Amino acid sequence: MTITEVYLIALLIIFAAPWLVWRVFCTDYWAPLVVVQIVGGILLGPGVLGAAFPDYYAFVFQPDVITALNGVAWWAVMLFVWVAGIELDLTRAWAHRRETGLTASLALGMPLALGSLAAVVLLQWPGWQGAEGAAWQVVLGLGMACAVTALPILILFMEKLEFLRRPLGQRVLRYASLDDIAIWGVLALILLDWERIGRQAMFLVGFALAAWAMRRLMVRLEERDRWAAGLIWLALCGLAGDWSGLHYMVGAFLAGAVLEAKWFGEEAMDRFRNVVLLTIMPVFFLSTGLRTQWETGGLAVFAAAALLLAAAVAGKLLGVGIAGRLLGWSRGEASLIGWLLQTKALIMIIFANILLDKQVITNTAFTALLLMAVASTMLTVPFATPLLKRLERRIDAEA
Repeated sequence: MTITEVYLIALLIIFAAPWLVWRVFCTDYWAPLVVVQIVGGILLGPGVLGAAFPDYYAFVFQPDVITALNGVAWWAVMLFVWVAGIELDLTRAWAHRRETGLTASLALGMPLALGSLAAVVLLQWPGWQGAEGAAWQVVLGLGMACAVTALPILILFMEKLEFLRRPLGQRVLRYASLDDIAIWGVLALILLDWERIGRQAMFLVGFALAAWAMRRLMVRLEERDRWAAGLIWLALCGLAGDWSGLHYMVGAFLAGAVLEAKWFGEEAMDRFRNVVLLTIMPVFFLSTGLRTQWETGGLAVFAAAALLLAAAVAGKLLGVGIAGRLLGWSRGEASLIGWLLQTKALIMIIFANILLDKQVITNTAFTALLLMAVASTMLTVPFATPLLKRLERRIDAEA
């Protein structure tokens, strides 16, 4: 068969298998399509499919096919991260800065602390620290992975629960938005390269000037031209970010963060995000799955994932719970918000991919983080749904 035919076979598997599982088994309550696609990527990787059917795996996922898929995956994740940056609403967060700042800090700080402690425990054994990673980078990276909230997936979940546009839903978005900024700031710190510090300083100064010019340009363009200009801006920032030694995804996030969602239209942005998730992000999930490995043994990987999951869940619930007490929230709000902020898939996986690309962590550590992200995200809707219904009943009774 030609390489094109094998490539199309790979695409057929990537899109058909997860969708059929999601549709036939009606997994949407505990495993939305995006989670099924991520799990599908793991199952199609070398650790599962490659181990069970090595000849078939070698035939479909041969080097030329993987190279072609990776090209699609790079652009897919750049688009997704760009949209995540655009969807940050810093104006609203600033308007409620005391409440938002306190809650976001505790919701990020507690799981970061517990996750970093878990990382220190893991580093007592070999197999977790990458060839180019210092111990502090691994600790901070794994700790931040436990603290991440995936803003775009959180939006999808709150749409599903039908309270995205309500005041409580908007509050949750504010908390997640500030945490998103912190995530990329910490990533930039981890990736700081003293040998290329000059390039990174040039990038940041040049980006600030270019962002000012870009914002002035965007307000003068028609909406249809803003999309084209935004995509050109995305590619330019990705290139500059990678050239500086940070990462092209850092550039992609910054490219979106300086733009306003209102310039593109709320409904148009929602449709665009959903199209990206449906059409090309599954390729990224597959390319992520191809990177999973079980070098230190399956039990060790699962044990590490469980330890990180416990740190992530406990830290997020504890942090939000403290914020709720300090701010005088009504009973049940803190638990609901804490479980909603558990959503980690995609942004945490992107974060972990960057750490793996830079060899801060090993493939084994990456696999543990991937399992933790999937489990944490799968817990969100089942735990949040009854809490939301209980809160709504109490509000109706009090009214």
